[in-house]
Amino acid sequence: MKALAGVLMNALREGDTVARLGGDEFIILLPEVDSVQDVATVAEKIVVAVREPIRLPKSDHETCVTVSVGISMFPEDGHTPESLMSRADVAMYHAKSVGKNAFRFFTTSQNLAVQQRLRLEFHLRQALARGELFLEYQPQIDIQSGRIVGFEALLRWANEELGLVAPLEFIPVAEETGVIIPIGAWVLHRACRQAGEWRRQGYFLKVAVNVSAWQIHHDGEFFNTLKQCLTESGIPGEALELEITESLMIQKTEATLGLLEQIRGLGIRFAMDDFGTGYSSLSYLKQLPLAVVKIDREFICHIIHDPNDAAIVAAILAMTQHLGLRVVAEGVETQEQVDFLREHGCQEVQGYYYGPPVSASDFAASWLNFMLSGKYAAEM
Repeated sequence: MKALAGVLMNALREGDTVARLGGDEFIILLPEVDSVQDVATVAEKIVVAVREPIRLPKSDHETCVTVSVGISMFPEDGHTPESLMSRADVAMYHAKSVGKNAFRFFTTSQNLAVQQRLRLEFHLRQALARGELFLEYQPQIDIQSGRIVGFEALLRWANEELGLVAPLEFIPVAEETGVIIPIGAWVLHRACRQAGEWRRQGYFLKVAVNVSAWQIHHDGEFFNTLKQCLTESGIPGEALELEITESLMIQKTEATLGLLEQIRGLGIRFAMDDFGTGYSSLSYLKQLPLAVVKIDREFICHIIHDPNDAAIVAAILAMTQHLGLRVVAEGVETQEQVDFLREHGCQEVQGYYYGPPVSASDFAASWLNFMLSGKYAAEM
């Protein structure tokens, strides 16, 4: 923190003040400014200065840090130190949400967004204890036979006050607060338990579960949780598929890769979710112990009418075949899409053409007996 304080002081003007509030937070006072542009200029200098590697005192080592700057103005945003600091904090949170190494001025809309976010966080922290979380299941289909070969377990949240909250809204909050760790463990236990129940009924299906990079990086009990899930449910490791995204590689370390190899040692397979939407998916195919690639629905929905998307999907299928990876296409909605994917060698599909995510009871009633009988394949 001393080294960072020195960087901040060097970026400021004579007469400006910097003080550490505690932890990794600093407050800066700019008493002499003629315009908002002056403040923006200083904030930009701070962002640029902090972006450079910082040499640690009494050491040859360097470290890199990021900074998020929130700005409030007197008297527009408040007349007391407390109100100005509170609103600068709101603006800082907004700067973090749009990407670090940025600065933002306080606005009323930001304040409203933060209030809504805090409300969401408050309810989410209690969701597991209140029994508000539940899973839905979507079938995964062998494209050649038309038979169901597995299902993806999808997390849902219904709150009495907020209603049904979309995963895209609450999953990031769960990760930021660390609540994703107990929630993620609950999802794994529940999904494996359901797969075990169906296997005891004679339905030998694999289960796919989305796993947050936060769980792998920060949950020290993740490996033990997986072993416990397999033991309690009675399913073999080969029946469990963990879906991960490229964000896992942002903080890639030898420890992370070692953990993934340990997990693979249990027989559990990894699938890369949302393939093709990141900036360097191809390199990750070599770096991660993957067995499955899931093509994002963004490409599938246009393959019939967009030659570019059709070419991308065909190339992915050709490449993954050579690498010995299984491919699952998401978001399939039409027979034409099924025909295209089958023609180009895709192995599995899922999407609303076959069925939406449903509860465990509806899944069993609608899919298991009907599809495993082979009737579905015959009627296709």
